[in-house]
Amino acid sequence: MLDFAQPLHNERETLFVEVILPLAIAKNYTYRVPFELNDSVAIGKRVVVQFGKSKLYTAIISSIGNQAPEKYEAKYIIDIMDDAPVVNARQLLFWKWLADYYLCHVGEVMNAALPAALKLASETKIVLNKEFEYNKADLNDKEYLIIDALEIQPELSVSDIVKLLGQKTVMPLLRALFEKNIIHISEEVSDKYKPRRRTFITLNPVYSNPESLKELFTILERAPKQLDALLACIQLSRKQKLITKAELTEASGAGAAAIKALIDKEVFIADERTVSRLMGEEHELDENFVLSDNQRAALKNINTQFADKDVVLLHGVTSSGKTQIYIRLIEQMLASGRQTLYLLPEIALTTHIVERLRRHFGNHIGVYHSKFNDNERVEVWQKVLKGDYQIILGARSSVFLPFDDLGLIIVDEEHESSYKQYDPAPRYNARDASIYLGALHSGKVLLGSATPSFESYYNAKTEKYGLAEMPERFGGVELPEIQVVSITEETKRKTMQSHFSSVLMRDIEEALAKKEQVILFQNRRGYAPVIICKTCAYSPKCINCDVTLTYHKSSGKLHCHYCGYREDSPSICPACGSAHLEHKGFGTEKVEDELTILLPDARIARMDLDTTRSKMAFQNILNDIEEKKIDILVGTQMVAKGLDFPDITVIGIISADSLLKYPDYRANERSFQLLAQVSGRAGRRGKQGKVVIQTYDPTHRVIAQVISNDYLDLYNTEIVERKAFKYPPFYRIINLDIKHKDPEKLYHQAEYLAIELRKHFGDRVIGPEFPLINRIRNYYIKSIMLKFEKDTVSIAKVKVILQDVLLQFQTTNLSKGCIVQPDVDPY
Repeated sequence: MLDFAQPLHNERETLFVEVILPLAIAKNYTYRVPFELNDSVAIGKRVVVQFGKSKLYTAIISSIGNQAPEKYEAKYIIDIMDDAPVVNARQLLFWKWLADYYLCHVGEVMNAALPAALKLASETKIVLNKEFEYNKADLNDKEYLIIDALEIQPELSVSDIVKLLGQKTVMPLLRALFEKNIIHISEEVSDKYKPRRRTFITLNPVYSNPESLKELFTILERAPKQLDALLACIQLSRKQKLITKAELTEASGAGAAAIKALIDKEVFIADERTVSRLMGEEHELDENFVLSDNQRAALKNINTQFADKDVVLLHGVTSSGKTQIYIRLIEQMLASGRQTLYLLPEIALTTHIVERLRRHFGNHIGVYHSKFNDNERVEVWQKVLKGDYQIILGARSSVFLPFDDLGLIIVDEEHESSYKQYDPAPRYNARDASIYLGALHSGKVLLGSATPSFESYYNAKTEKYGLAEMPERFGGVELPEIQVVSITEETKRKTMQSHFSSVLMRDIEEALAKKEQVILFQNRRGYAPVIICKTCAYSPKCINCDVTLTYHKSSGKLHCHYCGYREDSPSICPACGSAHLEHKGFGTEKVEDELTILLPDARIARMDLDTTRSKMAFQNILNDIEEKKIDILVGTQMVAKGLDFPDITVIGIISADSLLKYPDYRANERSFQLLAQVSGRAGRRGKQGKVVIQTYDPTHRVIAQVISNDYLDLYNTEIVERKAFKYPPFYRIINLDIKHKDPEKLYHQAEYLAIELRKHFGDRVIGPEFPLINRIRNYYIKSIMLKFEKDTVSIAKVKVILQDVLLQFQTTNLSKGCIVQPDVDPY
C-alpha cells in the first residue's frame, strides 16, 4: 500500500516526483521539486507541470524519491494545487490494474476518472458562471483581471490566462475561482439537474368534523365547480393517502381555477414536494416496508454466502423486489460504518431510485452521473474524499470515486451492455472492475439481474460466486401472458395492417378502451433504414463510413448513425436518374407515423436517441406517461429499462427477428435478456399484462424460452455451444482493431501483425477479417481476434507478450499512420 503520510523532507534535499499525466503515454514522467515546495509534495496531490514545448497540464503525483531520471533532464514542477491529496492510495492501485487489464495507459484511466475541473490543461476552456453573484471587492488583483477578461470575452483557455497574467502558475488561481463557484469548466457546462416537484392537495383539518363540512357545502352551493372539486377530494382521500393536483383536476373535472380558489380560501392545503419521477414505485417508498417470505429467504441466503464468498449473484425475475433487498443490505453497511456503491446501468432511466433511497438514508447518499455539471461532480468527489457520503448511487464512472472504505458494491442489472465503455480507452466493464475494486477494499459485491450474463451465472454455478434466487414476482403478481404472432401467416391472410398484426391491433384497441397504456418496441430508430432505387438498386451511403444512410422523416434528411453525417434525401436516383425510390425496412419513427394514421385519436409518443437528446426530454416523456398524457409509447431498447407504471398492460414487440438474427455469438443471450426485460414492463401492479411478439420465425427456441421464462433452459443449451466454439465463459477474448485511412496499407499492416502474433499464440489468432462495418469516420478497419483458454493460460503473461508485439509493431516503418485499439473482453 502506498504511504500517504505527509513526508518530512530536508528543506535543501533534492526531490523528484513521478507523475501521471492525463495523456496516452507509455511511461510516467519524472519532475524535479523546487526546494520551497519540498514540504508540500505528497502522493495523490495535483501538480502543474509543463509537458512538451509549452503545454501545461495538471498531473497526479504517484511516487516521490531522490533519483533523477537517467535518459532526460527533469524539468521543475511549476506549482502544487492541493493542500491535501485528491486521489487516494487504493485509487492509484485501481488505475494501475485497469491500465494493465484493459491494455491501455494509466494516463487514459486518469483522464476518464477525474472530473474535468480536476485536470485543467493549457487548452481547457474557462467561462463565467452567469448564475452566481459575486463581489469584485472580494477578489485579489489577479482574480479580478481574469474575471474582467471573461466579461469581455466569454470563453478563455488556460493558455490565454497564462499570457494575460504573464505567469505559468495560474492553476491555483483558477482552482480558487472554481471553488468559489465564479467560473465553469466549459467541457462540462450543462443545466443543473432539477428534481421533480409535485403539488399535493389535502382538505384543511378544520373541515374534518361533519358540522363544519356541512356548513362548507352550503357556502359552496353557489360555486358548483368548487363543490365538485371538494367532493372529488373527499372521495379520493378514502382510497389513497396522497392526492396530486393533477389527479384532483382529472377526477373532479373542475379545472385548475376552481382548485386554486379553494386553496386561496384555505379549504384545501397545497403542499409542494420533491417526488419520484416514476410514481408507480410509491408503494415501495414506505420506510417501514416488510419483506416477503421470498425476500427474507433471499436476504438470509446472501448474508450467509457473504461469509465465504466475495461476490454473490442475485437472480430474481422482473418485479421480484430486488431493490428492497438492496435497501436492507445498505442499512447493514450503514450500521457498520462502511461505504456502499450502488451501480445502475443508465442513471437517466432510473432517477426514481434516488428518491427511494433518499427517503431511507437522507443525507448519507450522494449521486454521481453524467447529468451533473462539473461543479457538482467535483463537489461529490470532495464529499466522498472527506467521508461525508456513505452511499453513492451512480452510473459506471462512479467506480472512479475516492472511496476510503467500500464495504458493499451493488451492480443492478449486471448483464447490461451499458456497463461496458467502448470508446475512448479505457474500454472497461464497470461490473468486472467493481469486483476488483471490492477486493481492494476487502468488501463484498452483489450482482443483481432477472437475466444474468452467462459469465456471471457460470461463475455462480461453478461456485466461484454465491447464488441467491427469487423465482416469484413481489406480491404474487403473475408474469405477463405472452402471445407469438407469425408475420408470415398474417401476411398470407391479409390481416396485417402495415407493420401491426390483427392480434396486436386488437390488444391495443382493448387497452385504449379501458384507458390503459401500451408500449411498442422496435430496436431501430429512424424512419426507414434503407432507401433503394427500384431501377438500378442504388442506395445512398455515408461518405465517411461503410454504412447505408437512414432516412429520418422528422428532419427530412438521411443520417449516419456512426459519425453523424447528414445529407438531403434524394427525390431522384443520383446514379440512373430514376424517380422510383423506395423506403425499405422501418424504425421507431415510421411505427409512430403509421400508428397516427391507424389510431388517429390515440396520443402517441416516441422514446429513442433522437427524441431524448436534450437534458430533460427523457424526464418529460416519463412525466407524460405517469400523468396519462400518452396512450402509446414507441421506443427502442430505452423502453426496456426502468419504466414501471401501473397502467401499462400491453407490450408489443414489432419485429423480434432483428434481434434473433444478428450475427453475434451472444445474439440468443441478448435477445432473451431484451425480450424478457421488455415483457417485464407489463402488468407490474396487480394486473396481468399481455405481450405480443411478432416474428417471421414463431418456432424459434429463444421465443419459446421467453414465453416459459426459462432462463435455465437458455443457459444450458447455449453453454454447450459456447464451449464447443471456444467462447466465453470458457475462453477469454481480446480484439485488436487495426485502422488506417489507406485500405491497401491497412491490408499489409494487419497481415504483418497477425503473422507476428501467430509466432507466439499459434491458432489462437483469428483473422485479420473485416468487421461488419469496415469503414468508420474515414478509417478502414480490420479486426484480429485472440482466444485464450480461461483455466490453463495465464492471461497476465499473454498481455505482457501482446504489449511487446504491439510495441515492436509500432516501431516499424510499416505502422506509420496506423491505429491499433486493443479491447479486452469486448462483448
